[in-house]
Formats: sequence, C-alpha cells, structure tokens
Amino acid sequence: MILYGDYHTHTIYSRHNHGKGTVLQNALVAADKGLKQIAITDHGFNHLLFGVKRKDIPSVKEDILNAKEVTGIDILLGVEANLISLSGEIDLKEQDYENLDIILMGHHKLVKMASARDRMSLQYANMFGSPFRPSKERLARNTTAFLRALDKYPIDIITHLNYGCPTDTLAVAKLAKQKGIYVEINGKRQHFTDEELLTMAEEGVKFIINSDAHCPDKVGECNIAFNQAYRLGIPTSLIVNLDKPVNFHKRG
Repeated sequence: MILYGDYHTHTIYSRHNHGKGTVLQNALVAADKGLKQIAITDHGFNHLLFGVKRKDIPSVKEDILNAKEVTGIDILLGVEANLISLSGEIDLKEQDYENLDIILMGHHKLVKMASARDRMSLQYANMFGSPFRPSKERLARNTTAFLRALDKYPIDIITHLNYGCPTDTLAVAKLAKQKGIYVEINGKRQHFTDEELLTMAEEGVKFIINSDAHCPDKVGECNIAFNQAYRLGIPTSLIVNLDKPVNFHKRG
C-alpha cells in the first residue's frame, strides 16, 4: 500500500506547541517520502487551546504557496473542525468555505460548545463517561449529533470516529457513504474494532488513511492503519488515497 496523499496533518498553527512543524517542513517530509499531495488541517476555530485563528488563515495560505514552490508537492488548505452541538453544528461558518480546499470533522475535548446543554450532554458526558460501555442514551445522542453534522455541512473526512465519542459506527458510516464523505482510518491510533472495520467494508464504505501528524517526521506515517487494514483484508479499492488523487467536494 502506497499513499498518494496524507490529508490530516497539523502545523504550528495548531497553537500552544500542539503542532510542532511549519507547513514547509511538513511538505519537505512528504516529498522525501514520495507523497504527491498533503493537506494542512489544523484544529478548528473553537478549540480553546489548539485551534487555528481565523486571522491566521491568510498566513497559512501564504505558507502553502511558498511550500508548493519549494517542494513541488500539491498542498491543500483545510481545517479539522469540531463537533460543537447535539444538533450537529460544527465550528465553521459558510464564509469560511471559500478559504478551504478540504474540511475534516471530528470530536475533540476542550472545545467551546454551542451551549451549556451541549457542553454537559456532548462534551462532559463523553469526557467522563466510559469509552467502552456507553449508555444507550449517550450512544444515541452522539450518533445523532454526527448524523446531523454530516447532513448539514460539506464535510470531506470524518476524523478518528469513535475516539472519545462512541457512536453507532455503521449508522454514521452509511450516511457518510451516501454523502460522499470518507471515513478516516487514523495512522496515529486504532479507533475501530476489527468487527467495526469489517462491517463498514462489507457495506462498501470508502476509507481514507491519514497520519494525523502533529510533527513533520510523522507525515505519511500510517503503519497502525495499514497494519489493521492489511490484517483484515480490507479491499484496497475501498481506500481512496492509494496510488491516485482523491475527489473531494467542490468549493467556491
């Protein structure tokens, strides 16, 4: 398995030293490893500690143009948006779309939620609840929030689904397939059981393997994801970023 592109990488724009490298450093590593394309997808605007600032987006764009010229790598500008409400809101505004080539979305801690109710029922309930034995009510709430987000926004990739926020994986993945949204197999951590991954594959869900790199040397490093997919015999036809460009939603 050879990656064409890595579409989940972080830089110093993920604040407070959460992302360790520059756009150029990520691109140089990608070029050295033979990747053709990467995306810069720093944490969404509502992340209280690590979120990229809207005022920094022009600087990210400028860094991308410079890194493209230096490395020859095609670089997409994106964001890893945050789920912020039970009604499926994420921390993007429609006017943000014109600046973005790609939109990732996932659940994260330490995020400014849409309301106190969302903070209690979506953030705190998952932060302090069991990740392995969620109540039926919590599972239903989480799943509904994800389904509503996929229905409302032009999301391209769901990141590390079930990590810190358990859902009915198959229900979310089925809607993702219907909407042309890719389900990430994360190269940093194993967040699906074998059964979940096999069941999604049987449904023909399309996957994308990403590094979730927070430092340049991890760009393109996806062994955890590759090993699980290979061990389970996931068809390579279901993994969209092997050996060819990926089709994402058109914007603008």
